[in-house]
Amino acid sequence: MKQLILLISVFGFLQIAYGQNTLLQLSGELKDKETSEPLIGAQVRIKESGDGTVTDVNGKFVLKTAQKIPFTLEISAAGFITEEFRIETDKPNLNLQLSPQVIVTDEVVVTASRVSESILKSPVAIEKLDIIAIRETPAPSFYDALENVKGVQLTTSSLNFKVPNTRGFNSPNNFRFMQLIDGVDVQAPTLGVSIGNTVGPNELDIRSVEIIPGSSSALYGINSVNGLANLQTKNPYLTKGVSVYQRTGVNHVDGVDHAPSFLSETAFRVANTIGESERWAFKVNASYFKGVDWVSSSTTDQNTYNLKSGNPAFPQFDSPENNPSYDAWNRYGDERNNNVSVQVTDSTGSKKTFNVRRTGYWEKDLIDPAIETRKADLGLYYKFKNDGQLSYTYRVGQIDGVFQRGNKVQLNDMVLQNHALEYKSKNLTVKTYMNIENTGNSYNLKPLADNLDLTFKSNSNWKTDYQTALQAAINGGADWGTAHQTARDAADTGRPEPGSDEFNRLKDTIVTINNWDHKSFNSSAPATGGAALKQRSRMYHSEAQYDLTSKVKNVVTVLVGADTRVYEVIPDGNNFVDLSRPIAERNLPGGNNQYYSKFGGFAQVGKELFDNKLKLVGSLRYDKNLDFEGKWNPRLAVVYTPTAKQSLRLSAQNGFRFPSLFEALSYVNNGGVRRVGGLAKVNEGLGYLDNSYTLASVDVFTAAINADIAAGMTKNEAVLKNKNLLVVADLPTLQPEEVKAFDFGYKSILFNNKFVVDFDAYTNIFNGFLGQVEVAVPTTGTVGTDSSAFDMTDKAKQVRYRVYTNAKQTYISYGSALRLSYNFYKLYSISTNVSFNDFVQPKGNDVFITAFNTPRWSANIQFGNREIVKNFGFNVVWKWQDAYDWQSPLANGRIGAFQTFDAQVSYKIEKLNTSAKLGGTNVFNKRYIQYAAGPTIGALYYLSLTYELPIGKNKE
Repeated sequence: MKQLILLISVFGFLQIAYGQNTLLQLSGELKDKETSEPLIGAQVRIKESGDGTVTDVNGKFVLKTAQKIPFTLEISAAGFITEEFRIETDKPNLNLQLSPQVIVTDEVVVTASRVSESILKSPVAIEKLDIIAIRETPAPSFYDALENVKGVQLTTSSLNFKVPNTRGFNSPNNFRFMQLIDGVDVQAPTLGVSIGNTVGPNELDIRSVEIIPGSSSALYGINSVNGLANLQTKNPYLTKGVSVYQRTGVNHVDGVDHAPSFLSETAFRVANTIGESERWAFKVNASYFKGVDWVSSSTTDQNTYNLKSGNPAFPQFDSPENNPSYDAWNRYGDERNNNVSVQVTDSTGSKKTFNVRRTGYWEKDLIDPAIETRKADLGLYYKFKNDGQLSYTYRVGQIDGVFQRGNKVQLNDMVLQNHALEYKSKNLTVKTYMNIENTGNSYNLKPLADNLDLTFKSNSNWKTDYQTALQAAINGGADWGTAHQTARDAADTGRPEPGSDEFNRLKDTIVTINNWDHKSFNSSAPATGGAALKQRSRMYHSEAQYDLTSKVKNVVTVLVGADTRVYEVIPDGNNFVDLSRPIAERNLPGGNNQYYSKFGGFAQVGKELFDNKLKLVGSLRYDKNLDFEGKWNPRLAVVYTPTAKQSLRLSAQNGFRFPSLFEALSYVNNGGVRRVGGLAKVNEGLGYLDNSYTLASVDVFTAAINADIAAGMTKNEAVLKNKNLLVVADLPTLQPEEVKAFDFGYKSILFNNKFVVDFDAYTNIFNGFLGQVEVAVPTTGTVGTDSSAFDMTDKAKQVRYRVYTNAKQTYISYGSALRLSYNFYKLYSISTNVSFNDFVQPKGNDVFITAFNTPRWSANIQFGNREIVKNFGFNVVWKWQDAYDWQSPLANGRIGAFQTFDAQVSYKIEKLNTSAKLGGTNVFNKRYIQYAAGPTIGALYYLSLTYELPIGKNKE
């Protein structure tokens, strides 16, 4: 709030007494050059001042401005070539025309360089999804349409929560991809990412989406090492009116995971200017979505018998049905922390040792698939008599759905808010904003499953019952498969079964307890921990940017900027704690709020040479996080445009990603494994950085001991023989992640704007790659000693951690993407995107697997015509990606190749001011999974209607 008050005071000084200028009134008419029909909703804008309006239902417009003659009038409309007209008299006869185009070739982008420029002269790769592409795309929403953009991978965690990524190292909780809304980062601070489009624009207010597929740290810093998306909304001065949107659809059409279910999304937008001077403007948006989510129900086993953590001596356990250490993708409570080691004697008198996992609970039994999303935003704008504009926007979103971090999280009534205040003029932009996060009634599925099991039997008692029943079955002559199933049934006696009253009662209680591994002091609660996710945080951000180009008389372009950011999290005693407290008291809720801060600045210089055919751009950014040393991020780029329709681009840049709030400061206790941030101050007194073994080596060590005991050795002899198998983790203190990015691009527009070739290639070199490693800390000795080796054979004598840390190896990823678009006949067009991504596996082992999580090849082909006959159009797209390996702390496995078809037809009912769109995604219902433990996605069919009511003379 202090930042807002300060900025308002600054704006008070900026608004000086302007002279009383006489307003010039322009009027005119705009038509389609080919059909002579009036163009409705076209934008008419003065380039020098930004003043503008839109054409009405008759293609006419009236524009008032204080701009002095001469000036340039820019006319643009979706699906038409943008034209500029020079105004040199105060009484022009403006009868204007625009020519239609199918392939947009004159796009202007702002995200690549933080200033407006032609997309052909962008110094880095950038993709743009404009309003016409959004309207035509065969996708339920504009956000779904991102999947059709060249080089973009869209991961579906939930029906209403999708995560974009580019150029590899993908994750449903993607810290490396940044998302802005009109230049504002609307991330949930403690989660460290944007929750899909939770507080973003709805279908009626989106104007365009610009995507940088690659590092943009040199200008934006923070988390944009993999890519950045900037969602741009409509200007209320230019796009006035009342709009209403309704989408109705159905999914789960095959009834496999759930009965066929309807979904509905309703949205509205109101925007207008206030008063005759039209200096004030406002807009209000709201939307409500309701549906039944995709279900995660895969039975894939990720702990097969042949693994060290499985039972490699028993190949008969070759399927989930008879594997006692079965760990399913979408079942919880059967993970490593719930592994017990049982020992029995077979009929020959030999001792056999087995790793056995507890039974756990399926994800579909722990969540409610019914989801709702509510969001709204309000904007208030004021234009000064110069070119300045002051705006305040408020955004709020409430979301349900499934989110994946280290585990799956059921989001219930999560609320994210954003307040933003901005002043913008021709040369100066100043903004400050605040994000407020409250996870509401959300809960974590992993501790829920663990604690449901613990309500009826401890792991120790369950092991005893299992071992006793297993020995009895073997003594009775049963085979190993039958014996293990008999033992499991016996050990599970009394287990709360999904759907039962006891199960529902326990679940409803556990999800309200915010202490995952500790007994509740509430006598009415079960004697176990909880699963509630209670996180409350704020993020404060301020930035300023100034264009100095006019100050240096346009010899070069010069842009400078600075920003500061502060994260504030309220300790809940479970996810974040007061680190100033003694370790024994850290899990108590409350205490001092924890802060995580950074500041930075940049300068960018550009120069055009040889009749503006050669453009040189250099930038340098400095970022300082208070917990790390400052980092410099340079970027150099060369853009050559030998003709107006052709460009070549080459760039090199350095980027750093400071660890997110969760990666740095988390302190989560879950299933006997504490998820911890990698900062030294979190590690103090715990020893996971400097006194631990990797858990992977503990698995190898344990398997070797069991084999030697089975061969007749004593336990002590086996431990001493195999202690050298233990690998000391020796984890580095957490540092920022660094990437060196090299990018090449070529774009050419051929055959009279009918054919586009757009190609880019990249190489990224990562140092200090950030990820998680699981380690075990001995309680009676230091690593390397005999006593610490014996600790690794007894869970009671070790403390296990999952630590955010840096990889020790250098990782190189590389790839390319190609788009070909052809307008081959009238308004018929066809386009294809092909992407290739891969990385070099370094020699030697690292402390964790970096998880590239990206298919080597993916492609799509899109074919359509926006107007086969008047007001009627169609579009279809085929998408394919090949098989690849997915690795994450939650689940690992092979993702199969899949292909889908999406299609839509559209019709505009002019007399009713209504547009209709009927379509479907994955229309042939070829069920597929995008990532390990992710939901199974089927067909979705929908009908959307958009009604637009003009205000005054204007209509969008």
